[in-house]
Amino acid sequence: MFLTEKQVAVLDFIRDYIHDKRISPTLEEMSQYFGVSKITIYEHVKALQEKGAVRKHANRKRSIELVEDAIARSGMAMPPGQLAIRGRVAAGEFIEEVDAPETFALDDLARDLHTCYMLRVEGESMIDDHICSGDLVIVQPARTAENGQIVVARIDDEQTGGKRGTVKRFYRERDKVRLQPANAALEPMVLDAARVEVEGRVVGVVRGHV
Repeated sequence: MFLTEKQVAVLDFIRDYIHDKRISPTLEEMSQYFGVSKITIYEHVKALQEKGAVRKHANRKRSIELVEDAIARSGMAMPPGQLAIRGRVAAGEFIEEVDAPETFALDDLARDLHTCYMLRVEGESMIDDHICSGDLVIVQPARTAENGQIVVARIDDEQTGGKRGTVKRFYRERDKVRLQPANAALEPMVLDAARVEVEGRVVGVVRGHV
């Protein structure tokens, strides 16, 4: 679903308003907030309806409903590429369950997800960054990286004439590159910068097992 910048702003306002007040905003309230006419807001809401982001019931003043909320409450199947986020759960002491429906789309992992690819990890060098053997990392192609970013780096394999790759945190140090594991039992790899090629930045991790 592609939304314009203004449509995103209107959708965010509707979502925040419903979250804070438990009712949907009127066209008049939205027009006052954005400083535009009701007709302009009507057109934005109509576009959001046509794109499947909201629903609006006829002949009701506060009738806008977020599609993600309606789906989560009804138990309907989510659209392809999306999962329902039904609330929060503690990983420490018990906390009160809060019904706060949201959706998670794979597109949320990266701005240009269509350019990304996945690699399956082998080994335990990144376990302290919660990347375990068997996990799939989502890689966004890139030729450069900032210090501290997790990257897929490659070097020439002199024996085979091909390339060898690894997932590590990237640090540039003068004419060297330090590929830092996230495992206290392992030493970093310090290599000549000219030998190291950044293939991409890791933007997400998918675990198919627990």
